Amino acid sequence: MTTSYADEPSPEPLHEWRQRGFTIAEARQWIDNGFSIDDAQRWRKSGVYTAADARPWRTAGATPYTVDLWLRAGMTPREAVQWRELGYSPEEAADRHLAGERPHPRGWLWRLLHRGGEAGEAFADEERSGSMRELLGAGVPASRARAYVEAGWTDGTAVEWAKRGIEAGQARIFDALGLSAREAERVLISGQDAVALMTEFWRAGVPIDEVAAWRAAGFTAQEAARMGAEGTDVEQAKVLRALTEGDDS
Repeated sequence: MTTSYADEPSPEPLHEWRQRGFTIAEARQWIDNGFSIDDAQRWRKSGVYTAADARPWRTAGATPYTVDLWLRAGMTPREAVQWRELGYSPEEAADRHLAGERPHPRGWLWRLLHRGGEAGEAFADEERSGSMRELLGAGVPASRARAYVEAGWTDGTAVEWAKRGIEAGQARIFDALGLSAREAERVLISGQDAVALMTEFWRAGVPIDEVAAWRAAGFTAQEAARMGAEGTDVEQAKVLRALTEGDDS
């Protein structure tokens, strides 16, 4: 039984399929699954030779232009669907599959920090493509640049963070806390990462909007909490922070 698609034109006559190199049986299979002659030819050129194989790939979100990535990784349509539903881009899913990983959910920190767009759309619009070009033009390695773009960092501020070698997820936390890229780099050099910094100040009861001022001024969470309890206003920490802005050490 032929599938009906109200918004699509009627299938091409069988003789046109024959002229394109399809047998009658093959043509009927492609037609029954809602493919045009041009679509069927594109799928066959991409390495998917039957409608029965193309249908699940189409369901998985693949196109004749993108399916090769998954095919070369040895993935099945079901695996592609699983990776896609878990929020992985086609490129990342293929890399992880080749590394022997099975589809698994993202960690909570990744879900918290990555924003904007569906999986695989990191390069779907001009803004993100422009950000990628800007990062690469600044000498940022491709893998690091890609991580920043996939994290949704497209406002032009990613270059300074990426050039300092700060991992995109770490940068997102530092930025959310209000630290600059230079201040974040100093924290990392001291041996403390973004999550540890965030946890330390939260456990000490320091308000989140004060973390950057106290830490950039050189205070630990415990010192900040004690000084606050003693009546020292965060404005004093902000003054000390401003005095360090010209220090590149």
